[in-house]
Amino acid sequence: MKSEFALAINEILEKSGLSREMVIEAVEASMVSAYRRDVNASNAQNISAYIDLTEGSIQILSEKEIVEEIENPLTETSLEVGRQTDPEVNIGDIIMVDSTPKGYGRVAAQTAKQVILQRLREAERDAQYKEYIEREGDMVHGTVHSVTYQAVTIGLGKAEALLPRNQMIPGERFRVRDRVRVYVLEVRKSSRGPVIIVSRTHPNMLRRLLEMEVPEISQGLVEIKAIAREAGKRAKVAVSALRDGVDPVGACVGLRGVRIQSIVRDLNDEKIDVIEWNPDTATFIAKALSPARVSGVYLDENPNRGKTAVVVVPEDQLSLAIGRSGVNARLAARLTGWRIDIKSLPEAAIESLRLLETDPIFVGQADQDQEKVEQIQVILDKKAENRPATPEEYRILTAFVDQIQSRVEIERSARRQREKEKRAEVRAVIPAVAFTEDLETLGLSKRVFGLLNDAGYKTVGRIWEELLINEDAILGLSGFGPKALGDLYKTLEVRKAVAQKAAEEAEKEAAAAKAEMEEKALELSEEGLAEEVATEQIAKEAKPGPEGEVEVELEKKPLAEGIEPTEQAVEVEQQAEEIEPAALSPDTEAIELAVEVAAASEYEVAGGDEEKILEIESDQKDKKQKKRRRVIQLDPESGKTFIKHKRKRSRQDGEWEEGDVYD
Repeated sequence: MKSEFALAINEILEKSGLSREMVIEAVEASMVSAYRRDVNASNAQNISAYIDLTEGSIQILSEKEIVEEIENPLTETSLEVGRQTDPEVNIGDIIMVDSTPKGYGRVAAQTAKQVILQRLREAERDAQYKEYIEREGDMVHGTVHSVTYQAVTIGLGKAEALLPRNQMIPGERFRVRDRVRVYVLEVRKSSRGPVIIVSRTHPNMLRRLLEMEVPEISQGLVEIKAIAREAGKRAKVAVSALRDGVDPVGACVGLRGVRIQSIVRDLNDEKIDVIEWNPDTATFIAKALSPARVSGVYLDENPNRGKTAVVVVPEDQLSLAIGRSGVNARLAARLTGWRIDIKSLPEAAIESLRLLETDPIFVGQADQDQEKVEQIQVILDKKAENRPATPEEYRILTAFVDQIQSRVEIERSARRQREKEKRAEVRAVIPAVAFTEDLETLGLSKRVFGLLNDAGYKTVGRIWEELLINEDAILGLSGFGPKALGDLYKTLEVRKAVAQKAAEEAEKEAAAAKAEMEEKALELSEEGLAEEVATEQIAKEAKPGPEGEVEVELEKKPLAEGIEPTEQAVEVEQQAEEIEPAALSPDTEAIELAVEVAAASEYEVAGGDEEKILEIESDQKDKKQKKRRRVIQLDPESGKTFIKHKRKRSRQDGEWEEGDVYD
């Protein structure tokens, strides 16, 4: 049978909806607080509590020191009591000892109750925050709890949400206990729990309603491309089919409009236009102005003013295209991302006629189309007199406007392309580093710097580029006169001179480095050629001496000035001096060794008459030339080769003196 304590825990779990671990943790914390309050324990003392739901018991453990004589029972205990918990403890050790009191006082019990309630409230608030922070950007159902002038309080079950006045649909009225669907706009923490702000005017509210009412959207057959909405007035939704054979507009509207009407009623009779998205911008803009009929759309992507579309509509469709208080035009512009300029057909025809007569791109064309111009003028005069025009006359006006505006659009695009190419050429002239330098580095006056900075010129390269392309754009700034322009030019000329000087120095350094590399390459090529010549020379002039003795004389002459013998040459020369005679074979190997030494040491070879002498001359500054001579001799009887060093005796006969002989 369960204990009363376990039943109480289960009741708390059922009411609060919290996890068992969270509730037990809160109760344990309350028991610790009650124990501290009851015995007046220090906060520095480690105290913990454990709950056994099976037996319904609570155990309090406190940290105590084992001493021989107990002076403070709250922090000290005897060795006998300590070894009941841990048999291996000794005097001076600190252990956790069972300190469960027999009963709490009234104050301690009240403290435990308050701590339990406080912990449970905090846990419940955290659980609510975690639940609704995940639902931020989603739609929820609620019940109206209270209505004030500033906001409406909506109950969401265990939490409450706030619907501010500015997030309510204009003209919408609520009563207590009304069921309402709202969009979770924001969730944030506070000392009194999570604050949940909801909305009914956000465009994503309409998106969520469509996802709920239209199965094709939730199934991924239809995609919502864009939404523009003015709550309580009108909304426009652009949809696109993701599978062939699916009608996106029909799927959203439903049979006899049943799906869209359900959403309209939920949004307080807000009108909703569902249009099909089109990748062609002109077609998409024409559809976005529905229910108005459009005669033509002409685009102008100006890099300074932005994207503008001139839309021509029949005269009787002008008010419908604009909408009440301009709401239809505003929503179409917001939906497409283009600024829309709506003109009636007669107004566009008058403007096209003026362009034909004044614009340089139409020079001579007015005379060629004189008959058509007169016909257009007659139709416009009839409209000015408020006389009705025939459908044929409307078709003539439409064709004329389309011809002129299309030509203007083509010429404008070509001119923009030429400007783009010119700007690219100018950017190539300006040093790239100038586009990373802040405008402050020019040292301009505060007034001039402020004018340029406010106009959007942030870097040196940007202002430099604008001056080279169109200085009138700078001169046209408010408060920017010719004097300031002259000072700006002088500053940039100084910067340009410094940049050119730096570029010239860099080019000189690059040229010097290139010349040095070419010179080294030439020396290396000459070195390789000299090695081949030295090898051939040795092969020609090497003649066997008496009894197989071979002597080769090498005169040290560097092949190229400034090139020292390589480490490989020194290593080969040392190997030639230290090599064992037994490793050498008769004359052929001796000659090959001499050739290898000559080639690796970068020396020029000179031959002798009777014997080839290996002579190495080393040029040293302020010292006499020294010569080393050595003789490689073959003993025919033993078949061994001997190396002899030649030293000059004190006498002048210049005979050979045997040096070390290696066997």
